[in-house]
Amino acid sequence: MLELLADPAVWASFLTLVVLEIVLGVDNVIFISIAAARLPEDQRARARMLGLTGALVMRILLLLSIAWIMGLSAPIMTVLGQEVSWRDIILIAGGLFLLYKAATEIFEEVEGPHEGAVASAARAGFFIVVSQIMLLDLVFSLDSVITAVGIADHIEVMIAAVSIAILVMMVAAKPIAAFVEAHPSTKMLALAFLVMVGMALVADGFQVHIERGFIYAAMVFAGAVEALNLWRAKRRAQAGGPAA
Repeated sequence: MLELLADPAVWASFLTLVVLEIVLGVDNVIFISIAAARLPEDQRARARMLGLTGALVMRILLLLSIAWIMGLSAPIMTVLGQEVSWRDIILIAGGLFLLYKAATEIFEEVEGPHEGAVASAARAGFFIVVSQIMLLDLVFSLDSVITAVGIADHIEVMIAAVSIAILVMMVAAKPIAAFVEAHPSTKMLALAFLVMVGMALVADGFQVHIERGFIYAAMVFAGAVEALNLWRAKRRAQAGGPAA
């Protein structure tokens, strides 16, 4: 352990991995915030904390099962001449679920929830929402763990980096959720981000890799435009003019 702490290369891989895990976790935090928003206000913080704690536990367990994770990439069948692995199936299923959830939320934001949706939301209990969060945590954890394995050579470094990244997300989850809830246009933008992420997961499942850098660059650009719009609306409100 002391040899690891004295190795600059280990520290470099650790810091790089922490930053990447935080970046990769942004979409996870957005989904958790939006999913938890369907609960009564007094349950939202607990749902976010349980969701991120579950994400941490799953990432650590997956890191401790690296051989099994690598085995998920092995082909188990061939469909229309295309080899399919368990990882592909998990990514496709998770991506489709994310697309469904994001599309449903967008529809309700635009059209308003119909009676069936209101009744369904009323029946959707705390553990149903947390179960949905855990399901997506598993999908996001696969990408996170594969990234960790590709950057760091030591399991201790991977677990430490993932743990710190999750702790940062736990601190950031509440202000992110509050900001998204307070600004409906930002929530719509966050849902559009989730659509992009879901599409990328499905594409990865079909072995068509979409470089994540392009997705995050689009997110940063759209976020910057939204920040300018919010700033403009705030200045207009302060000046006594119309907000839009």
